[in-house]
Amino acid sequence: MMKFFRAGFVENLPVALSVAAYGSVLGILAAQKGIAWPALMAMNLFLFAGSAQFVMVEMWVSPLPVVEITMAVLAINLRYLLIGASLHPVFKGKTPREKCLMMHLVADENWAMTMAAHQRGEASPLFLLGGGVCVCAFWCMGTLLGHGMGAVIESPEAYALDFAFIAVFTALAVSMWRGRQEVLPWLVAAACAVIAEKLLPGKWYIIIGGFSGALVPALLSSGETHEKKVVHDVR
Repeated sequence: MMKFFRAGFVENLPVALSVAAYGSVLGILAAQKGIAWPALMAMNLFLFAGSAQFVMVEMWVSPLPVVEITMAVLAINLRYLLIGASLHPVFKGKTPREKCLMMHLVADENWAMTMAAHQRGEASPLFLLGGGVCVCAFWCMGTLLGHGMGAVIESPEAYALDFAFIAVFTALAVSMWRGRQEVLPWLVAAACAVIAEKLLPGKWYIIIGGFSGALVPALLSSGETHEKKVVHDVR
């Protein structure tokens, strides 16, 4: 069984290095906001959501806007409802308790690697868990390293460190491209996200883009099923 855990850990090492890179950016920003490293580590372990943590640090002012931060984090992390649903085939046969324990260590990176492995018929819950442990470990190391560098580097963007976050998600998206059938969902998701970002406050564009992109194949599949049923009835 441990071979699946090791496989997930090893396969996630390349993306985990990128995770450490943009984790260091978060650490630098946290240090500049006056967030102590124990608080940063607690955030890493109990929240473990990179994009949400960036938003938390960005909103970290005195007095701390707890309600606003909570709502922003919830809005960003709603995408895990979609991620959890997509992992249903991987979690087949597992108890709700086992699913909850493993879902805590699900990040965008090890989810993407697990879904790619699932397409090859090589995924398992332990593969997902191994990837989650790998990503979490490198994330913690990166953020703590960045926190220590926070007093030295005043402008992360001057070293293009802020681009690491964008680069890793671009690489993950490209790796999941499956051909022309992906064009319409991706275009719809991108268009809806851009429109929502212009019209709505906060980070709702993440959720709207994700839901709209997921609805496209669902609607197309429903339409094809309906057409087949009509043809069958006519015959």
